[in-house]
Amino acid sequence: MKRFRQYRLTQEVRDKYADVQPIESHDFIYPYFVVDGSGRKEPIKTMPGIDRFSIDTLLDDIAELIKLGIDKVLLFGVIPQNEKDERGSAAYSPDNLISRAVRAIKEKYPKIIVFTDICLCEYTSHGHCGLLQNNDVDNDSTLPLLAEMAYQHALAGADFVAPSAMMDGQIEALRRRLDSDERTKSTRILAYSAKYASAYYGPFRDAADSAPSFGDRKTYQMDYRTKNQALEEIKADIEEGTDWIMVKPAMAYLDIIYRAAQEYPEYPLVAYQVSGEYSMLLNAALQGLFDRRRIFHESLTAIRRAGAKYIISYYAKQYCLDNK
Repeated sequence: MKRFRQYRLTQEVRDKYADVQPIESHDFIYPYFVVDGSGRKEPIKTMPGIDRFSIDTLLDDIAELIKLGIDKVLLFGVIPQNEKDERGSAAYSPDNLISRAVRAIKEKYPKIIVFTDICLCEYTSHGHCGLLQNNDVDNDSTLPLLAEMAYQHALAGADFVAPSAMMDGQIEALRRRLDSDERTKSTRILAYSAKYASAYYGPFRDAADSAPSFGDRKTYQMDYRTKNQALEEIKADIEEGTDWIMVKPAMAYLDIIYRAAQEYPEYPLVAYQVSGEYSMLLNAALQGLFDRRRIFHESLTAIRRAGAKYIISYYAKQYCLDNK
C-alpha cells in the first residue's frame, strides 16, 4: 500500500511538497477603472470593494498599491454616454482619458508598469468593440482605430498596450502602427489571444458602462465550446508580433491556460480572473458560504498551477494584505 498522508502531516511538510509556490505581489496586474474629473472614487455596486477613480484619486490608490509590492496596472476608461459616438472617437483622440492617466502615472510613479486596454466598447454609443456594418462589427475598418488608440497610449508612455477587441489581425495592425514611430517602437503588446464570449463579464460591463446596446459579442469573441481554436488564436498573435499572451476568463478555462503554457512556454502567459469570477467568490464569502481568504487563495493558486505566469485580478491588493 502506497502511503500519501505522510506528505500532509503538518503545514511545514505540506509546504515542502507543494508543487506551486505562493504567488508574489509582482506576479499580479491590478486593473483600474478611470473616469474624468477630480476627487472621484465611486464604488461599483456589482463588484464589492472595487471603485472607479479619477486620475488624482487613482494616483493616491497606486501609492497604496506600491506599498504592497504590486508594480503593474491595467487601465480601462469609463466615459459619459454623451461623449460616446458610433466610431468611439474619444478612445483615440490625442487628449483621451487613458493617455492623460498614463502621463500622470508615469510622471509620479515612473517604475510602475502600465498596461492599457485597447478596445472601443467603452467609447462607442452602441457598446460594441468596433465599427458597425449591418448591425455587426466590421473587422477590417476597426483595425486602424484600434491601432491609433494603441499609438496614442504609447505616446503617453504606456509600457504595454493590450488589445481586447478580438478583431482578426489586430496585433499586426498595432505592431505596424507602433513601429512607424521611433517614439513608440519599444512599446510592447499583451494580446488577449484566447478571449471567450463569457457570461463571467457581467459585472465589468456595469463597471465600464460597456454593455452592447443590442445583440452580443459571439461573432468576434471565442465560443466557450472550443479548445483547439484557442491555440490557433495564440499562434496567430505570436506570428503577428505580440510579446505576451493571455487567456480570459481564467477559472473556467484552466485547461486552456495549461495547454497554452505547454505549447508556448517562451511567451509570458497572463490569465485574467475576471469581474464575474471576483464578484461570485466575494459575494459568496460575504454571505458566509466560503472563507474569503481561503477561496481566493485556492482559486488564484489554481490559475498559477495551470501555468499562468502573471494574473490580472481584482483581488490582488487584498491577497497581498492577506499575506502581510
